[in-house]
Amino acid sequence: MTAPPRRPSTQSKSFWKTKTLEEMSDSEWESLCDGCARCCLEKLEDEDTGKIYFTHISCTLLDAGLCACKDYPNRSAKVHDCVRLTPENVRTLNWLPPSCGYKLVAEGRDLYWWHPLISGDPNTVHEAGVSVQGRVWGSEDDVEDADLEDHIVRWPGLLPKRAKLKTRPK
Repeated sequence: MTAPPRRPSTQSKSFWKTKTLEEMSDSEWESLCDGCARCCLEKLEDEDTGKIYFTHISCTLLDAGLCACKDYPNRSAKVHDCVRLTPENVRTLNWLPPSCGYKLVAEGRDLYWWHPLISGDPNTVHEAGVSVQGRVWGSEDDVEDADLEDHIVRWPGLLPKRAKLKTRPK
């Protein structure tokens, strides 16, 4: 689940380049979330191949307009299959989107221009077309599990062209 991205005042600039995931403070760790909410989409896994398929159906707690969890502190108690990201599991989860800040840092890569830690603006994730804002069809409360395969979409596993740019487009 995603928390609203924020820039903690106690962190050093570019801390993600100098610290391991395990060395980060709680506020630094939380700030790696870019606020895209792609991880909050329902996913299906092919049992034979292990391939992950994203849907445009969100977790019941996702506010799709804000791309934020409606009850972030209590999400695990309210949603039984909510996965809390940790330094250990971000290295192994096969369903994190390619743009995920946690995944990028775990792989030793830098954050994109639109990440709030780079841009200083939590809205650039939407501007770059990376967030789920305006792309969620409904929540898991609206769709039966058996019908999820009718809602498979490709875009959560892809990165929009403008998001791949080295700098913010003019």
